[in-house]
Amino acid sequence: MASEHYFSETPGSELKLREIRARLAGNEYELVTAGGVFSPDRIDTGTQVLLGSVPTPPPGGNLLDLGCGWGPVALTLALESPHATVWAVDVNERALDLVRANAEKMSIHNINAVTPDDVPDDIKFMTIWSNPPIRVGKNELHGLLERWLPRLEQGCDAWLVVQRNLGSDSLHRWLQASFPEDFSFVRAATNKGYRVLRCRRRTGATAPIDIVR
Repeated sequence: MASEHYFSETPGSELKLREIRARLAGNEYELVTAGGVFSPDRIDTGTQVLLGSVPTPPPGGNLLDLGCGWGPVALTLALESPHATVWAVDVNERALDLVRANAEKMSIHNINAVTPDDVPDDIKFMTIWSNPPIRVGKNELHGLLERWLPRLEQGCDAWLVVQRNLGSDSLHRWLQASFPEDFSFVRAATNKGYRVLRCRRRTGATAPIDIVR
């Protein structure tokens, strides 16, 4: 795998910061990105679909952006839930530095931008939002989801966006077959060639999950 790939720990290219304008939580912001991270020039389509499909995040507790890149999802979570603690998790150190820089530019103080191993083992999440790194390969992706989805609090949801032609339906089948009965998985939205999958960790009897077509 080339060292420049966005899911490398340390991108090999020279750091050259660039400024972009992006709309997050209903407002426009001047943000910084750089090469060697995922979609450095804009908020990618999948993340736009995710952000347009999820409900308002919980107002408190720990919230997770899994595979945060330069931070559009984590920053949105932090803006919409200023009293929550947002964990922006990525293996790419440059991406984490960009999340921190953007949080500082936006005067956001409730984001922890960290590598996976720096999240304390006892932390559970009120929600997980993720545009997961599909191109890491099936085994790595499955391991990623097996590590993090069980850290959902009971009665809470995770939201995953996956491109249809990159295997969203097969991933959906794998999730249903691989997780215990207290987890349920439904397709919550379809837009622009992407599926948004909703994972709920049940607690006791639950009402049916509404599916958005």
